[in-house]
Amino acid sequence: MKVLITGITGFAGSHLAEYILARQPRVKVCGLIRWRSRMDNILAIRDKVELCEGDIKDIVSLQKCLAEIRPDYVFHLAAQSFVPASWRLPAETFAINAIGQVNLFEALLGLKLNPKIQVAGSSEEYGHVNSDEVPMKETNPLRPLSPYAVSKVAQDLLGYQYFQSYGLPIVRTRGFNHTGPRRGEVFVTSTFAKQIAEVETKKREPVIHVGNLEAKRDFTDVRDIVRAYWLSLEKGQPGEVYNIGTGRAITMKEVLDRLLALSKVKVRVEVDPARLRPSDVPILEPDCSKFVKLTGWKPEIPFDQTLRDLLDYWRERV
Repeated sequence: MKVLITGITGFAGSHLAEYILARQPRVKVCGLIRWRSRMDNILAIRDKVELCEGDIKDIVSLQKCLAEIRPDYVFHLAAQSFVPASWRLPAETFAINAIGQVNLFEALLGLKLNPKIQVAGSSEEYGHVNSDEVPMKETNPLRPLSPYAVSKVAQDLLGYQYFQSYGLPIVRTRGFNHTGPRRGEVFVTSTFAKQIAEVETKKREPVIHVGNLEAKRDFTDVRDIVRAYWLSLEKGQPGEVYNIGTGRAITMKEVLDRLLALSKVKVRVEVDPARLRPSDVPILEPDCSKFVKLTGWKPEIPFDQTLRDLLDYWRERV
């Protein structure tokens, strides 16, 4: 069995590759990379995976890779995934996320390939959520509040449309926030952890710069999330969409406090206006019962362990 992971060198993609290699010995793991992709995240498994150079914005290179690999499963994780960047680069975000996915689907159709496909959506698709809509079910209205969120809604609906129009066996997931080792430093949990590690080593003044600490998010360990991604294709129904998360949202302030509790440093917290978004989502808390009932999945790694592993990751690097 062959599995293709787009975005294999990224945060979730590298963890997914590791999960499959460790738990699915009869599966060959393949990955789509760009010539400029950073390989840091997959150095430990580089000799265990087959990599093909291509770009989701270039359908010709996609067709070449897909023709060579002929995958049975496709995990589509390649994306511009940083919400604040989408405000600066809305067209590029849409080109990578939405048009890139169209290229992937069209390349598969052109080659008459019919693998089972996971489209990795986002909790950001829900956007503005009314108080009586929490926890959010998959049927909740989508009211995206950033260019990134709009691009993920487009990916989500394109997945549904290509399933209905062409029969591509596409399963859509809406993953809520996930973190852990290798999380990019621009993301909230990582930027907190990196700043704390820098304070510990006297590379930074004892000041932590933050954005909106009142926003509430549901955090899952990335190693639990990628296990859910695998189950979404193993047991998920094509054409369906599934929320994936713990079902409990916490404030960014609680995240910061729990990270600081893992360190002995004393710091001052300052709001950085540059870290505030033009419009922010107050709360994202899911009802994941649909996915849990279907697959039996549940998070296994305690959040404090996730934060400890993340902080240790940055301690090694600063």
